[in-house]
Amino acid sequence: MATNESCPAREDKSPQSPNCSPRGRILGYARVSTDRQSLATQLDQLRGAGAALIFREKISGARSARPQLTRLLRSLRRGDTVLVARLDRLARSSRDLLNILAAIEARGGRFRSLADPWADTTTPHGRLLVCILGGLAEFERELIRARTTEGRQRARAAGRHMGRPSKLSALERAEIRRLLSAGPVNRSALARRFQVSRTTIGRQSG
Repeated sequence: MATNESCPAREDKSPQSPNCSPRGRILGYARVSTDRQSLATQLDQLRGAGAALIFREKISGARSARPQLTRLLRSLRRGDTVLVARLDRLARSSRDLLNILAAIEARGGRFRSLADPWADTTTPHGRLLVCILGGLAEFERELIRARTTEGRQRARAAGRHMGRPSKLSALERAEIRRLLSAGPVNRSALARRFQVSRTTIGRQSG
C-alpha cells in the first residue's frame, strides 16, 4: 500500500518544500517482516526526510516477490529518489541491493538510506562507494565459483560421485549391465525389479 503525502497547490512564489523539488520526487519504501510488527517508526523517519509518496508492505525480506517494491520501481521517474530508513528494509543481501540499485538507475532514479550515509547515490562519494560494493560482490562471486570448481575437481580425483546419490549400488549397476548385454530385455521389468525408473535403467546401457 502506498500513502501519498501530496504537495498542496501554491498561489504564491514561496519556495517549494523538499519533497516537491522540481528535480524529482522523494519516494519512500517501508517494510517489516510480519503483521505483528509496526511500520510507524519507519514512516515517521521517511516523512521527516521529505518522502512525498511512501510504499509500505508487511512481508519477509527473504521473499523475492515484494509487490509494493515492484510498484515503487515501476512508478519511478527520472530524477526521483528512493528513500529507505535502513538498508535491510530494502535488500536481503549485497547482490539483492545491487540489483535493486541497478533497476533504480535504469529508470533515471537515485537512492538514499537514512541510517547508512554511504548508501547515497545522490552524491559522487556515495556513487563511488556503491561501485566499490559492486566490485566486492563480484569478487566474492568469483571466489565462490573458484572454490566450488576446485572442490568438484578434488572430489572427482578422489573417485567421489558428484550430484545426487545413486539409487543403485555398484553390484546392482553391474547386474543391470550384464542383463542388458545378454540380449533383448524388458526395461520396464528391470525398472520394477530394481525399483528405479526406465531412464535410470537406460543410463546403464551406455
